[in-house]
Order: sequence, then structure tokens, then C-alpha cells
Amino acid sequence: MPVRIPKAKTSEVLCFGAAGVSAFAPFYMLMPGAEERLAKQTVKWAPQWERNITFFKSPVERSVKRITPPVAKTVQRIDRNLPLEKVAKRSENRIKKNFALIGVKPQ
Repeated sequence: MPVRIPKAKTSEVLCFGAAGVSAFAPFYMLMPGAEERLAKQTVKWAPQWERNITFFKSPVERSVKRITPPVAKTVQRIDRNLPLEKVAKRSENRIKKNFALIGVKPQ
């Protein structure tokens, strides 16, 4: 019986496409003349990107202003609740103890 592979959803296609682009971009930049081709495409498409960006600029700025206070408050609450300093000191003591067990003086 043949194996049936389901049709890829749009989100899957976009994710795989983005992964492929990001994975092969360094190889593209290693090719000779890549900077010139990239500069040519930038000159060609930059004006259109600028027009499109201005369309999204003000709604994004409003959203950022609206969500900044709650996000900042959440980050501060997480910083207060996480025992990062205690964990770091315990890790340091454990590393020093292990060095002492094997007879190496840490620097």
C-alpha cells in the first residue's frame, strides 16, 4: 500500500521556505558578485519597502506604547522571582569543589 503524504499547509510551506532562505543565505553571500546583486535588488525594491513600512509604522508604534508598561512590569516581576544569583553562587561553589577534588587550583 502506498504511503500517503498529506498536502502541506500554508504555514508549513512558509516555515520551510524561511528556513531554507536563512540556511542558504550565507552560501549565497559567499558567491562572487553577491554583494553587487544584493545592492542592485536593494536599490530596486527599497522605495516600495519604504512606502509599505509607513503603512505599518503608526499602528505598530501605538501597539508598542500600549504593551510596553505591562511587559516591563512582567520582566521586573520575573527578575525578582528568579533566584539567579543564588544559582550562580551554587554553581561556582560546585565547580570549585570539583576542582579541589581533582587537585587543580582554580585561577
